[in-house]
Amino acid sequence: MPERVYLDWNATTPLRQEARVAMASAWDLSGNPSSVHAEGRQARHLVEEARGVLAQALGALPRNIVFTSGGTEANALALSPGLCRGSGPPVERLLVSAIEHTSVLAGGRFAPDRIASVPVMRSGLVDLGALSAMLASGPPALVSLMAANNETGAVQPVAGAAAAVHEAGGLLHVDAIQAFGKMRLDLSALGADLVTLSAHKIGGPKGVGALAFGEGVTGLEPLLRGGGQERGRRAGTEDVAGIAGFGAA
Repeated sequence: MPERVYLDWNATTPLRQEARVAMASAWDLSGNPSSVHAEGRQARHLVEEARGVLAQALGALPRNIVFTSGGTEANALALSPGLCRGSGPPVERLLVSAIEHTSVLAGGRFAPDRIASVPVMRSGLVDLGALSAMLASGPPALVSLMAANNETGAVQPVAGAAAAVHEAGGLLHVDAIQAFGKMRLDLSALGADLVTLSAHKIGGPKGVGALAFGEGVTGLEPLLRGGGQERGRRAGTEDVAGIAGFGAA
């Protein structure tokens, strides 16, 4: 029987050796990253080191990176009414492209009657004309558009969408899970206000993701409450080993 070859890398990638080594080292640490003693500070250092790596890769500030349990949670955290940038108005509705991942199509914390679908063209690209018309037809919106489609490989015109969204006073969320590590991503160049990532798509461990957002974005309410972790944006003790593996990958 011929040796089986795994090719389904859009679903998940094999764990990189660098990530495996980083995780094994983290498992040897006993401290809670929220503790102030030496063991806790050692664990915290690994978390913050990985946060810095992701921030640098995206052109974001480390304080604007939130670690989550995966891409699905990161998407749900991002899709929140009330988000705004600077002194701008808060978003009141959600516009999602028709080809988004299920975790985006679910709408996060927006009420069903505040969610609308933006059509795509035969090419698999979002219809920017339809998006502009929908943006002009109501109050400020959060628009969610993936950077690259996991099934077709189509790379979406994110910068063009961002220009239309910002002109209408809205914010843009980009699900970059399939694009990260395969193409250059920069918050400023994309024009994105929020970007979601997942470790296991780039050779990191399953069960770790991140939400990055631009400076000045406010109104992000935590999904999980009860602790002050992640600057109060995501309660719960961080998965130190998983996050270290994410950073290494």
